[in-house]
Amino acid sequence: MSDAFHTPAAVDPRLLEVLVCPATRGRLSYDRERQELVSKGAKLAYPIRDGVPIMLPEEARRLD
Repeated sequence: MSDAFHTPAAVDPRLLEVLVCPATRGRLSYDRERQELVSKGAKLAYPIRDGVPIMLPEEARRLD
């Protein structure tokens, strides 16, 4: 664990194999710096809060 809030330093690669974008059903990439899972197809970045990916499009940040 990387800090007092137990935020993981990295996302488990097995998790990335299983999770897909709920909007496109496409693959996700991990942005370690922003703690987000990024869907290039949907142009959305899903936040990771307290180590839990929030896979709701309404919670995602839009990418330009």
